[in-house]
Amino acid sequence: MTEEEDLPANFLTEKMQHSSGELVPPDGLCWLSVLFCLMLACFYVGSLYVWRSHLPRDHPAVIKRRFTSVLIVSGLSPLFVWAWRESAGVMNGPSLLVLMGIRFEGLIPAIILPLLLTMVLFLGPLMQLAMDCPWSFTDGIRVAFDPWFWMLCANDMRWLRNQVVAPLTEELVFRACMLPMLVPCAGPSTAIITCPLFFGVAHFHHVIELLRFRQGTLLGIFLSAVFQFSYTAVFGAYTAFIFIRTGHLIGPVLCHSFCNYMGFPAISTALEHPYRLTVLSSYILGVLLFFLLLFPFTDPSYYSLPVCTLASFPSPSCLS
Repeated sequence: MTEEEDLPANFLTEKMQHSSGELVPPDGLCWLSVLFCLMLACFYVGSLYVWRSHLPRDHPAVIKRRFTSVLIVSGLSPLFVWAWRESAGVMNGPSLLVLMGIRFEGLIPAIILPLLLTMVLFLGPLMQLAMDCPWSFTDGIRVAFDPWFWMLCANDMRWLRNQVVAPLTEELVFRACMLPMLVPCAGPSTAIITCPLFFGVAHFHHVIELLRFRQGTLLGIFLSAVFQFSYTAVFGAYTAFIFIRTGHLIGPVLCHSFCNYMGFPAISTALEHPYRLTVLSSYILGVLLFFLLLFPFTDPSYYSLPVCTLASFPSPSCLS
């Protein structure tokens, strides 16, 4: 008997009803799931403002304080999933850590394949970066394995926030904790669409700081907020897709860190690049390869026990 067969067929209590052969969540489960997700999002964003300060968000002192807040919230966030399970009447099922994608089965492909897939999507920006980089390939390899380089990075508060703390805490809270609550109610596909809305709305708090420090016009700040919401929502849907297909937290965290490093693709710069044809061809090729490899690289059979299987939905291959 396989590990998947060892799991109970029904992840929820006997309140689950069957209609036309389909699994139907108990009454009130969706409202309960949304409520817990909303509380968790407010808890995360609210923790950023428990410290009174007249300094901007990129000041090292502000970053250090916020590190403390979000790390505490992230440490407590599994309690929301536990409370949801108790309130929803969830009976015997996978452990809390397994539900949240913290497990060893399929760990190696979960580290490599989603990150490689994301790098394929960024083939154009990576090509552009390689062409404009003053270092040779050998110099780049030497720097990458230089411990002093990483020590300098670790002492840079902005680098730590963008590459380590933000990806880890945001993916833990907005993916690993929220998706196990949303999938049993809405199903994998709908959860991928709804979960990023909490993530996108949570980034609207940046508008407060932009207005507070008068960093731009009112219209410019509003347009920036709309763009950021759209971008973070699309990105959130992508990492939610990865989490559901792989059942691992590590993949979304690494992809998040990589995307934070790359930033939004500088398409306008690519149009003006001296080797414009090569760069633009790389952009197009990257997007085509991304969609071609999206499902093969996230095949649940590589990772064992994706979250949609754990959450009592009958299809063993999520979103296939």
